[in-house]
Amino acid sequence: MNVARICSLDLRVSALFVDPTGIYSQLVADQWDQARDARHYDGPLPVVAHPPCQLWVNLAHVNYKRYGGGHNRPGNDGGCFASALASVRRWGGVLEHPAGSDAWAAHGLMSPGETVGWRRMSLCEWVCEVWQSAYGHPARKRTWLLYCGLNPPLEGRWDRTPGTHQVGWFDRNKPTLSKKEASSTPAPFATWLIELAACSTPSSSKAGGP
Repeated sequence: MNVARICSLDLRVSALFVDPTGIYSQLVADQWDQARDARHYDGPLPVVAHPPCQLWVNLAHVNYKRYGGGHNRPGNDGGCFASALASVRRWGGVLEHPAGSDAWAAHGLMSPGETVGWRRMSLCEWVCEVWQSAYGHPARKRTWLLYCGLNPPLEGRWDRTPGTHQVGWFDRNKPTLSKKEASSTPAPFATWLIELAACSTPSSSKAGGP
């Protein structure tokens, strides 16, 4: 990556548990993929965290019942979600996971419930549900966010657009996205998450977390 490209990226935010070839490679200078191991992140920037979700969704229980094996055990993600949660709480920023993720209850996080928009969980923490279809994803892709910061979170797009496609095979009237298409993050959504993280704490507090 050349100097001009680096200067065009956001230097105020670190992206954790991201695909090195995905959208964040175009938007954030400091990325932590599987090889770099985001569980070792030690600041000082606020983060956008996308910990792996496959062992926290409903399908994980089906796969474990069918195939067994410790590697398929629901919640057995090697501490990735716990690490992401610790990072966002220490350094500020936002954590993203699928709506209904079992990780939420397992780590004592409040569900967004039926609230449209941010729901305050504690003094410096908010949760919400976003449909990524509002940001251009072809499926509705319901997503839960945890935001941590001294500053209140930015407002987002709260449209509940059904989407033209689906993740899975639940709607016979909609085509199913490939795994890569389903997991992709729309650029406008990634940009908003970066803005959330960058604004989460005053610049003077970045080294100490919220």
